[in-house]
Amino acid sequence: MSDAPALEVLQTWDALQTALGDAGAAASLLSEVHPDAQVREAADKHSQDLDAFATDLSLDTEIYAVVAGVDPDGLDADATRMLDKVLRDFRRSGVDCDEATRERLRELNRLELETSQEFARNIREGTKTVRLRPEQLDGLPDDWREQHPAGADGLVEVTTDYPDSIPVRTFAHDRDARVAVSSASLTVAWPDNDAVLRRLLELRAEHARLLGYPTWVDLDTEVKMIETAEAEAGFIARITDLAGPSAERDKQRLFERARQDRPDLADVDTADATYYSELVRREQLDVDAQEVRRYFAFEDVRRGLLDVTGRLFGLTWTPVEATTWHEDVTAYDVELAGERIGRIYLDLHPRDGKFKHAAQFTLVSGLFERALPEGVLVCNFSRGLMEHSEVVTLFHEFGHLIHHVTAGRQQWQRFSGVATEWDFVEAPSQMLEEWAWDADVLASFARDADGNAIPADLVRRMRAAHEFGKGFQARTQMFYAAVSYDLHHALPDDLTERIGELQRQYSVFAALPDTHMHCSFGHLSGYASAYYTYMWSLVIAKDLFSAFDPGDLFASEVAERYRDRILAPGGSRDAADLVEDFLGRPYTFDAYAAWLSREPGTD
Repeated sequence: MSDAPALEVLQTWDALQTALGDAGAAASLLSEVHPDAQVREAADKHSQDLDAFATDLSLDTEIYAVVAGVDPDGLDADATRMLDKVLRDFRRSGVDCDEATRERLRELNRLELETSQEFARNIREGTKTVRLRPEQLDGLPDDWREQHPAGADGLVEVTTDYPDSIPVRTFAHDRDARVAVSSASLTVAWPDNDAVLRRLLELRAEHARLLGYPTWVDLDTEVKMIETAEAEAGFIARITDLAGPSAERDKQRLFERARQDRPDLADVDTADATYYSELVRREQLDVDAQEVRRYFAFEDVRRGLLDVTGRLFGLTWTPVEATTWHEDVTAYDVELAGERIGRIYLDLHPRDGKFKHAAQFTLVSGLFERALPEGVLVCNFSRGLMEHSEVVTLFHEFGHLIHHVTAGRQQWQRFSGVATEWDFVEAPSQMLEEWAWDADVLASFARDADGNAIPADLVRRMRAAHEFGKGFQARTQMFYAAVSYDLHHALPDDLTERIGELQRQYSVFAALPDTHMHCSFGHLSGYASAYYTYMWSLVIAKDLFSAFDPGDLFASEVAERYRDRILAPGGSRDAADLVEDFLGRPYTFDAYAAWLSREPGTD
């Protein structure tokens, strides 16, 4: 047994992890968002140094002996859980391996981080540009075209950044334009990241073998709700089968519409899928995305998001002046019942060298009576009118921020914020998306230039249109999940060839030739083999939402119970127990299966 008191040992360890975690969080954030490339590079180097130190700690046999010698008698439930998690982390680090193996694991940790950073950097800095004739952009919104004038050569420059590429893929009537932009987006970081990803996969495979696991997937799933690689493969297969009828039904509808323009069309590929989905929604389901976007001016949406989430969870967001990394960033202090509980930062517009997707970053982990949590939302939205899909994304990502702040009153850093099992992390955010589809909620902030609120009938039609394609979207998600799983389960000789095989197996849409989506699939860096977690979480999110009254989404009793029983505990309890505590029963597939099988527009 350790000579030091058990609680003192754990508190010392947790204080050290808090300092490391906050330093690493700041470095990780700045490497993705700072406008100065030299600062981004320095932040990457700091991340490497911090990770190396953390690895040294996890492989230090003397420190491990002290922690392993702690007598658990007398510890409360939280401290006992903390001890169990720390000992498990030590074991998974390889601390009980022989010295030579520990040294190799130390080297692997360093190489994996550096390779992941290289993979992400190539995506972040690999923006591609396509030059198109103005007439090829017929169908694009007027405000988009005004923001993209032709250059001296008479051509319009379109980048692979989301505010450029998604509207072209959605609205451009010219197929060649859609193919050009889609292909460019699917070849970002090619060929560089092909070799980088292969190296990363090889490192992870060796890491898992040294720890006694057959594959990286076996190592990764052990600490998640799903628990095993076999269960992950089974889940992907189950969703694929469940989504099949809906996917084929909606694809056929989309295919028939596409053949009106191209009678000789044999199949629908990824360059046509988004465009013809939009046409079906506009022509057959009476929803025009360009009409819808008139109601979603960015500033109104941001203000509405804060109002809605504040009312729902009893939070107050107060703008504050704060030193930030860019003038676009806004900061807010967060209060609950008159008490300040944290601070958030919103960095919501694209710029060169910035993270290209949407994510919540931790800046400071909250600790009860010791530190207030701080979190950052990083997105890439237009400064003008937004697509409704972007509004949904904003609600989703903001859900992570709420989770981080409301769960920031833990006794242990190990359980602070979004610290649940990784395959539960997305569930609260996916559930919050439901508020972005409610007519009353949207009417509170979605207004056109004349001040008219978005009509309830339009929102009803938007929901029906949104549900068109949910089956083939689920199949696309399972394609991504299968890529994530498969590449970590058995490394193929040719990554592009294997990706093509998986797309044909899981997606209902044909791939574009000479594309290499894995090179810009950033989740392979952060989520590794666990992309399935998005769908796993969605299944739970649909079940969580079943507890709310669709006629009154602001009912305080259920909203507060959700806040206090799902969000506030952070990682202090297993996710399955949190859900059961909130729902009064274990979670099931029932709500998700019913939603997936329901035809668009039906109740």
